[in-house]
Amino acid sequence: MSNIVPLISSGTAGPLGVLHLPRLWLKASLGAAGKLHSDYPAIGAGYDQMVLDGLGIDKGAFESFINSAKPSYIELENWILEQKGGSLDQDAVDKLNAAIKGYIHADGTRAEILASAGRDDDGTIKDAVNLNNLDDWAIFHAAELK
Repeated sequence: MSNIVPLISSGTAGPLGVLHLPRLWLKASLGAAGKLHSDYPAIGAGYDQMVLDGLGIDKGAFESFINSAKPSYIELENWILEQKGGSLDQDAVDKLNAAIKGYIHADGTRAEILASAGRDDDGTIKDAVNLNNLDDWAIFHAAELK
C-alpha cells in the first residue's frame, strides 16, 4: 500500500469538532510515511491551510509534529490543545467550519470533477466538500479497483 487515496471527507470532524482535521491528519500522516497517492499534497493550500490558519497552528510545527511523532488522531488533537493552552476558541472553530461547508469550487473545477466522476453537471452539487468526495471516490476507483 504505497498509493493510498485519503477517503476521510472534509465534512468529517473528530471530538474537537473541527471539520477537515481528520482528513488533514490522514493526508499528512500518509505523506510522512511515503504512502499518499500522488494526486494529493500532504498539506495543501486549500482546506488544509484553512484549518491550520483557523486553529492558529503553524504549518511547519504541524508538519514537524506529524513527521516526528507519527501521532494517532487523538494524539494530534491533544497536541493541538497543548498548542492552544488547553482549549480552542469555539467561535473560531464555528467560523472555520462554516467556511469549509460554504466553500464553492469554480465552475470549471466543478465540471471537471463531475466529468471525471461520470456524473452530469445538473447544478445540484456545488459545494466543495461533496465535489471533493466524488473526486476522491473516482480517483480511488481508478487507482485501486481497475
